[in-house]
Amino acid sequence: MKALYLIPLVLVLCLVSLPAAEKPPVPPGVKNASVEEFDKLRAAKNAVVLDVRTEKEFGGHIPGAVNLDVNGPDFAKKVAALDKGKTYLMYCAHGKRGLKACGIMKDAAFTNVVNLEPGLSEWEKAGKPVKKK
Repeated sequence: MKALYLIPLVLVLCLVSLPAAEKPPVPPGVKNASVEEFDKLRAAKNAVVLDVRTEKEFGGHIPGAVNLDVNGPDFAKKVAALDKGKTYLMYCAHGKRGLKACGIMKDAAFTNVVNLEPGLSEWEKAGKPVKKK
């Protein structure tokens, strides 16, 4: 009977000992922006908003965003054709792919790259505009 009391205790201890989901490191020179910061930055004349999710996910996106799948086989090639003098504002669903895209762009000598750290999910929760296809 005492063993039955130990089972929940062991389960709780196992769950507590699991590592927390770690955020990926922010590449040097990349800025993470909050929803409000990102919204202000996108109003700038030289800003380009890049949705780095898949084409299928692009069904709901920030108005004016260009879809460029960071996991697509031609991402680096498409990035190389972009104007390095502009500011690129990246976002994905939760911020991880956005950081990945920022890192790739920094490696390709882009100087102004910003990631929407909480991602589109938080953008929507904040009541910001989302364009549906």
